[in-house]
Amino acid sequence: MLPLPVLHIITRLIIGGAQENTMFTAALLDPARFDVEILSGPQTGSEGSLIAEVRARGIPLTILPQLLRQINPLNDLLALWKLTRLMRQKRYAIVHTHSSKAGVIGRLAARLAGVPVIVHTVHGWSFHDHMSPARRKMYVLLEKFAASFTDAMIVVAQPDIEKGLREGIGRPEQYHVIRSAIPLDEFDPAAVDRDAVRRELGLPPNAPVLGNVGRFSPQKNPLDWVRVAGEVGRALPDCHFLLVGDGPLRADVEAALVAEGIAERTVLTGLRRDVPRMMAALDVFLLTSLWEGLPRVIPQALALEIPVVANRADGTAEAIAHGETGFLCEPGEITELAGHCVTLLRNPDLRRAMGQRGREFVNREFDVRRMVVQIAALYEVLLEEPPRAEAQGGWN
Repeated sequence: MLPLPVLHIITRLIIGGAQENTMFTAALLDPARFDVEILSGPQTGSEGSLIAEVRARGIPLTILPQLLRQINPLNDLLALWKLTRLMRQKRYAIVHTHSSKAGVIGRLAARLAGVPVIVHTVHGWSFHDHMSPARRKMYVLLEKFAASFTDAMIVVAQPDIEKGLREGIGRPEQYHVIRSAIPLDEFDPAAVDRDAVRRELGLPPNAPVLGNVGRFSPQKNPLDWVRVAGEVGRALPDCHFLLVGDGPLRADVEAALVAEGIAERTVLTGLRRDVPRMMAALDVFLLTSLWEGLPRVIPQALALEIPVVANRADGTAEAIAHGETGFLCEPGEITELAGHCVTLLRNPDLRRAMGQRGREFVNREFDVRRMVVQIAALYEVLLEEPPRAEAQGGWN
């Protein structure tokens, strides 16, 4: 029997959690059962691009020039038309969408093309309380519309189900929690020479180091990160700081580091793909995001036995056991966040104990192979269900 054709659609193949999730899924699904392709828009950005890596993994990739992040009626209609035509030509058994723009246009195209199974992964909802009410309402309405012809919606954390249902998006039976997992073999603390990484970065071998890996964007809230780091730096004059990543707030971050008086003790690496090596230089990982699905950097840090201090934002509470593998605070509690960081940085035994518990937790919950098995199992269940009314006609 020939493998079933599957198309994953995502708006941008930037370096990010949703994109890596999509890439790993496409790469690791059983090729004897599923013939998987990815389609993406052309945009990248300061976050870097995964396009070359997707192609290097041998995953068939189509770039659709009209699939852009910004709302543009002409481009969006062209993208819809081209996607619908492609799906009719290729006769995909499953279309699986990711991200908000690709999620709406891709699912609508799949419905128009009569694709038998339509799946969407919510990597954190597109709407949140930090946008204008009008824009938020529009995003909710679009998500409700797309959910009405979606067979299954995968979420990475339980709070996303609760948030979606509160807004009237979909039905409870449509939702499935599947963690956005990581390749654990790449995040093995025994496989990284921490001292060598610190030498490479110019960090003192025995100094406490607080850090983060992520995009410098409003969602990730890096300016609060710097404020917390400033308080930590004043409490611990020997503490150093490591920021891995880039983004639109880079200049603001650099200015804030100077204002807090810690610029000379901070290393900014820019974009790096050797995330496990960079993380291994840290003693504590600090995350100040304002909204999230379930950020993959948390299991990445915990897999390396690094405790995490984070804002309590959506799925972060499912990734951190407060007082066991790290600490959680309400967004904006700068002094409280800093206090937890100082406690950990001063106490290597506590860090070690929390780190070991974190590694055990991630081994159970965040193995990428387990994630792909769960996705494949969901596909099989959906393929066996009676087709939706609009898909009854198949490919006629």
